[in-house]
Amino acid sequence: MADQKINNQALEEAIAAFAADREKDNYVKVMELLEKSIVLMPAMPPQNLDPETEKQMRAGKPVQLSGESRIIPCLLRKESGEQALPIFSSAVQIPPDKKSPTVLALPFFACVSMAMANQEKIEAVVLNPFTQNMVLNRSILEVADKRRKQIAELAKQGQAGQKSIQVTEKQFQDLVHNRVALMLLPKYLFEHKEEGLKKLQKEEGEFLLHFYDEVYPEGKKASFRADDFSVMTLNITDTVQLTRVDMPDEAVKKGMCYRVYAVWKRDTEEVVYYVLEKTRDGNFIAQVTSDGKHEVIEPAPDNGAEIEAVMGLVAAH
Repeated sequence: MADQKINNQALEEAIAAFAADREKDNYVKVMELLEKSIVLMPAMPPQNLDPETEKQMRAGKPVQLSGESRIIPCLLRKESGEQALPIFSSAVQIPPDKKSPTVLALPFFACVSMAMANQEKIEAVVLNPFTQNMVLNRSILEVADKRRKQIAELAKQGQAGQKSIQVTEKQFQDLVHNRVALMLLPKYLFEHKEEGLKKLQKEEGEFLLHFYDEVYPEGKKASFRADDFSVMTLNITDTVQLTRVDMPDEAVKKGMCYRVYAVWKRDTEEVVYYVLEKTRDGNFIAQVTSDGKHEVIEPAPDNGAEIEAVMGLVAAH
C-alpha cells in the first residue's frame, strides 16, 4: 500500500520532540499517537494475489488483503545477529536506497502483534530507523501488546472509548528503570564525561534517583531507595577506569537492565557505556553509544568473569 491516506504529521512532530528531549511526557505522547496510527512496513509481496490486486499494489495504490494473505516483513539485522521490525511514519522516512519490494500500510497494533508472535526472530520494533531511530524494545512491546488486547476486549464488549486503559504502576516503574539505565544515565555521562562519573561515584544511589524523579509525575517517586544501588569504581590501568553500577534486585528480571559498566578512557577522554540485560534467551552484554543507539554484543558470562569480558570489549573498542 502507498500512504496517500496516511497523515502522521502529529506523530512525526512528537517523535522529533522526543528526539530533542527524551523525557517521559514526550515519550508518552509518541506512544499515544502510535496506538491510533497507520504506519508503513516494508514487506515481501504477498503470494497468491489476484492479478488486479497485484497490479494496484505495484502502482502504489491502497489494496485490501484477504485474511489468507501471508505477510512477510523485511527485517533489519544487526552485526550481532539481532533482528528488528522496521516501521515508518511516512514514505519520506524511507531512503531511496532502502526501499523494499512492497510497503504495506498497517495499524501500529498489527505490527506489535506480528512482532510478539515472532519473538524468536524479532527483538524490537524500530520507528523510522534511518532518521529518528526510535527503538521499542521487548519490554515496551509487551506493554503495547497488553494494551492492544485490552482495547480489543473493550471493543468486543461495546465499551471502547468509555474507559481509560493505563499501564500499571509496576509496568510504569519497569519502563522508567530501563529509560534511566539505557537513555538518561548514559546521555548524562556522555555529556559530562569525567565530571559526570565523579558525581556518580560520589553520590551513588542519591545521584541515580534524581533521574527517576525526572521521569515520574509530580508527587510520585520510584519505590527504589538510594542504598538499593551499589556503585564500585576500579582503576584497571593507568588509562582505564571502570565504574560498575548494580541495579536494585527488582531489576533482575526479564526485559530489564540489571547492571551498568561505565568506562572512562583517560587517554582519549572517552566514556564507553555497557549494560547487562536479562532476556528470555539469557543474559547479554549490550552497548549504548553516544548517539543513543543500543546494540546487543554477546552473551554475558558468569558474574566473576564480567569485568574481564567488559575489558576485552574496551580493548577492541
